[in-house]
Amino acid sequence: MAERVASIDIGTNSTRLLVAEPGDDGGLRPTERLMQITRLGKGVDKTGRLDPEAIERTVATLREYREVMDRHGVTAVRMSATSASRDAVNRDEFFDAAEAVVGTRPELLSGLDEARMSFLGATSDLDAARGPFLVFDLGGGSTEFVYGTDDIEASISVDVGCVRMTERFLEHDPPLPEELSATISLTDAYLDDVAQAIPDAGAAATFVGLAGTITNVAAVEMGLPEYDPDAIHHFVLTREAAEDVFRTLATEPHDARIHNPGLEPARADVIVGGTCVLVGIMRRFGIDELLVSEADILDGLALSLLT
Repeated sequence: MAERVASIDIGTNSTRLLVAEPGDDGGLRPTERLMQITRLGKGVDKTGRLDPEAIERTVATLREYREVMDRHGVTAVRMSATSASRDAVNRDEFFDAAEAVVGTRPELLSGLDEARMSFLGATSDLDAARGPFLVFDLGGGSTEFVYGTDDIEASISVDVGCVRMTERFLEHDPPLPEELSATISLTDAYLDDVAQAIPDAGAAATFVGLAGTITNVAAVEMGLPEYDPDAIHHFVLTREAAEDVFRTLATEPHDARIHNPGLEPARADVIVGGTCVLVGIMRRFGIDELLVSEADILDGLALSLLT
C-alpha cells in the first residue's frame, strides 16, 4: 500500500480532513475528504476567546477523524489552526485537547503561511501557462489573497470572513439592506490593503476561489441536488451568476434559504455574510469569471508531507 498522509484544517467555521497518497504525476491522490461545520470561531470576534462548547464540538470531530486516519493507515499528519485560533487568548486550552485526541499538535499558521499553503494546493493541478493567478481563500474569520505563477510573488491576509461579518453586521433575518451595505463596505475597505500589497491583483490571468462560501455559491448556481465536489472543482463562476445567487440568498429568511439546492444547510446562517465578501471582491477587482477550486490549504499541507 502506498504511503498515506493526512491534513486537517481547523477553521473558524469548519473542520476538514484530507487523507491522500502520492499520485502518478507527483501530486496527490485523495482517498478521503471529510468536512464538519464545527463553528470553532463562534463569538471570538467579540470575546477574544474560544467558547467551551465550540471546543467540545471541534474535539469530538477530531476524535472521529483520528479513527478515519487509523483505518486508512496514515503515517504522517499536519494539522493547522487558522483565524479563530489566532484571535483567541485561550487557544492553548484547545490545542492541548486537540493534541491529546489526534497525537499531533495544531500548527498556528499565520495568515501568510495559510495563504502559501492555499496557493500550493489550489495551483497544484493547474497549468502554469494559465498564470499569473490570484488565489483567494474566503474563510470564516479571514480571507487570504496570493498572487503568482510558479512561485508566490505577493500575498496578504485580511480579517473578513463569513462568520466574522455575519456576527458583526447581519442581525436580522433576512438581513436589512443597510446591514448588507455595511458588510460590503467594510470588505471594500479591507480590500484597499489587498490592492496595496498586490498591485497586480486585478490583472491576473486566472482568478481562483477557495473554501465553503465559494463552493456553495457555485453549487447553488448549478442547482445541485446533492453536493458534488467533482462537479464543482474548476467550475467557472461568473460575476453575474454570483450576484444573482447573492440576491436570492440575501432576500430569503433562513428557513427558506436552506432549501436552495446545493446549499449545505449548516452553512445557511453564514452564507449571506460570506457572499457579501465574495461579491465585494469580484466587484473591486473586476473579476468577470472565477475558477472554483476544491483543492486548497488541505492539499497544500498534504503535499508538504510528500516533498
